[in-house]
Amino acid sequence: MLFRKFGVEIERFLKSGTDQILVVEGARQVGKSFLIREVCSRLYENFIELNFVTDDEGKQMFKRVRTTEDFYLALSVVAGDKLGGYDDTIVFLDEIQQYPHYLTMLKFFRQERRFRFIASGSMLGIVLNETTSVPVGSIVIKRMSQLDFEEFAIANGVGSDALEQLHQKYRNKESLSEEMHQHFIGLFRRYMLVGGMPDAVNAYVLTHNIQKVREVQDAISDMYSADASKYETDRGKHLLVRRIYEMVPSQMENKKKRVVVKEIRGNESDRFSRYANEFEYLISSGVTLAVRAVSNPRYPLCESMRKNLLKLYLNDVGILTAKLYRLNIQAVLDDIRSINLGSVYENAVAQELQSHGYKLFYYDNRQRGEVDFLVDDTDSQSLLPIEVKSGKDYMVHSALNNMLSNPEYNVKSALVLSNNRVVKTVGQTTYMPIYYVMFILPHTPEPEKMLF
Repeated sequence: MLFRKFGVEIERFLKSGTDQILVVEGARQVGKSFLIREVCSRLYENFIELNFVTDDEGKQMFKRVRTTEDFYLALSVVAGDKLGGYDDTIVFLDEIQQYPHYLTMLKFFRQERRFRFIASGSMLGIVLNETTSVPVGSIVIKRMSQLDFEEFAIANGVGSDALEQLHQKYRNKESLSEEMHQHFIGLFRRYMLVGGMPDAVNAYVLTHNIQKVREVQDAISDMYSADASKYETDRGKHLLVRRIYEMVPSQMENKKKRVVVKEIRGNESDRFSRYANEFEYLISSGVTLAVRAVSNPRYPLCESMRKNLLKLYLNDVGILTAKLYRLNIQAVLDDIRSINLGSVYENAVAQELQSHGYKLFYYDNRQRGEVDFLVDDTDSQSLLPIEVKSGKDYMVHSALNNMLSNPEYNVKSALVLSNNRVVKTVGQTTYMPIYYVMFILPHTPEPEKMLF
């Protein structure tokens, strides 16, 4: 079984003593249901799982329920022999977005304390934006992502002691030996091929067959397209969600890598606002990662965000390399110089930073250039610029230099991530190998021993 850090987070929440209800959101196929099932089955004598998508496609026993009394009656029909009390029974409401009114009912489930509850949803971001009666205070919403690079390393045999030592090297800004560097840079390249979707990682670990991995990734991508089609149909609109989703890899190959709206329908007069619903779906459903533009980089970054400029990345770098390279794995493994891997490296860093809880921004200025990523550094009350370099010229970054030289921006330090082994600091800029991205966290506590 794959080790997931989010499982530790779920367990801590359920053991914390709070009576709030945990709602786990995230894209489809990141492993939410499996992880909740595993943790809750371990912690509670009675575990009951209700999948509202399955219910909607079948008997619809829970679809028209509007009171807690009716819910408990329906629950007793399907799981009466498993119902205990509040301390030994937990009810898992899976795919809760299918029946949005249950989000409101969670407040009353909490007040009545008949059983513990936990919920998850694959497109909760959209539902939450459309629901006016979200029970604030009664629920805690946490986002789950697919496996990050650290979890991928664990799945491939890297032990907790090795990771703790690596973390210490990162904190001390020390380089790895050439042999260790080659091991981890090779592992990172494999992560770019496989990505972090649990089924894809399992396929790789069990078979090391890239064709099997690609089959899993293709199925997930097709599922995302089908979900988008259903979203369009349910709203009776002719939206262009699928078209934009399919364009993301080619948009990332543009010089600025941002969405060019006039290319969506080939209409020169189109404006960003024309596609607000489509962008909202792709971002809120979790199938793409949004990186917002700022032209005046100051802390906090959200205050200078430009709403009509953004870059979209796919939510999983493995799905991206499946679309770009199919079975040509050497393009990534051998870092072939004739192939531009910049967008692939950026996608991997974007999903890693987002999985760590960062909101992502980038710097866009016609005169001063563009910096790949900006994140808030709450410890220093400043911002941290991060450049991602896939080639040999990793020390060439004029836009980053321009930003650092402007005292108005109050940027104290910057990071450049590349394939280069040597960790060094030149002025305000620290150069690090790209695999160290696994340790770039909003806060850097003392490393805990991994629980696996």
